[in-house]
Amino acid sequence: MENLISKVSYLKGLAEGLNVDKNSAEGKLLLSIVDVLSDIAAACDDLLDAHEELEEKVDEIDSDLADIEEIAYGDEDYEDEDDDFDDDMDFFEIECPNCHEDFMVDFDALDEDKGIVCPNCNQEIEFEFECDCDDENCDCHSKDDE
Repeated sequence: MENLISKVSYLKGLAEGLNVDKNSAEGKLLLSIVDVLSDIAAACDDLLDAHEELEEKVDEIDSDLADIEEIAYGDEDYEDEDDDFDDDMDFFEIECPNCHEDFMVDFDALDEDKGIVCPNCNQEIEFEFECDCDDENCDCHSKDDE
């Protein structure tokens, strides 16, 4: 960035050294261009300073967050937990017919022939499943025959 500022300063010096006529149309244009370039270089320098300051603050926040993660989670690496969550567990959202609040249910909990209790109103929710498979050996067909 210092290189840009020094180049613009060099151009400004050249314009002054050439004794550009400040009253002519070409001279006014040339000097105005040099002034604008000077302003742009200064603004770029300010942006670079602000960026460096922001980068330092982000690094500090990242370090603080790492410390908090260490305190909360210990030595375990939890960065990929969200990716594993979808693959290992089958949860789905249902609406309680009593209080009409949504909550998550583990699909395996439904296989245990127990009712699900709504965590909001504590009412038991019963589910009825209809199997639409064509497999005669499926458990659902054996229950229908009883």
